[in-house]
Amino acid sequence: MKKTVPFILTGLIAVACAAPPTNREATNANRAAETSAAPLTEAEATSKEKEIWQMIQKQDLNAFGTALTDEQIYVSSDGVRDKAGTIKGVTGLTPAEVGFSNWKFISIDKDAIVNIYTVKLKTTTDGKTEEGTAHASSVWVNRGGKWLSIFHQDCEAANVPPPPPVKTPKAAASPTAASAPAAATSDVVANEKAVWAALIAGQFDVFESYLSPDTIEVEPFGVMDRAASVKGVQGFDFSKSTLSDWKTVRIDDDASIVTYTVHLPGQKPDTEYHSTVWANRNGKWAAVFHHGTPMSPPAPPQK
Repeated sequence: MKKTVPFILTGLIAVACAAPPTNREATNANRAAETSAAPLTEAEATSKEKEIWQMIQKQDLNAFGTALTDEQIYVSSDGVRDKAGTIKGVTGLTPAEVGFSNWKFISIDKDAIVNIYTVKLKTTTDGKTEEGTAHASSVWVNRGGKWLSIFHQDCEAANVPPPPPVKTPKAAASPTAASAPAAATSDVVANEKAVWAALIAGQFDVFESYLSPDTIEVEPFGVMDRAASVKGVQGFDFSKSTLSDWKTVRIDDDASIVTYTVHLPGQKPDTEYHSTVWANRNGKWAAVFHHGTPMSPPAPPQK
């Protein structure tokens, strides 16, 4: 499908204010005051997303820019953008109509959440009206006592079901007992590589073991819970997959985002951009959220 419009969301800027400490106890008290924030409820998170869309519609780019964390990233079918690229991406985007549906909410930990939803835009440029629908996700984080946006990803919604399961060759049986899957750690790149090693080997039970019970996966063909995600990956042949262009963004001490490129020879498109949020839940690291976005097809040659 032809991509019509970009989809970008952000959060609000934090300003830290504290009196100069006079001793160690005062320093610790001030730091606690600066970083404490009430947990973000689902209703509040939804409201913040809608407020940011109003910013974009009004083209208040100055406020928009100050609303982003320095390490903010945006992942779309065009690739991965940093803060400057995100601001550039919304410049000139003034949708006449914005509609939301299918909201979902994940609490990563006490200082971070994920919003997932579907957004429909209608824009008019030079008298031509275009519409686009995307599955979108945003990560919000408590920074300096305020909730900010640190990550956003979207993919064009496809009106097709996921592919049916394919027969994936199973790994040859080992003469010795099979070893247990490697435990996930704070090394989120290593975690993601272990997940893909399981997919490539067709070990879907191992894949499932890395997912948190409340995990949500977003793909062009829909939004899936843990059971649907495990079923969904069985419709693909990952045996020739390769991964590259790794980037990690620390959310807090107990959570990080890893973003990377997946090359899938023989598929159309054969390149996708993927992101996963890993979090430490009661001493165990697990994947709590994943989003995949196919790369846009190349533009037709100029005549």
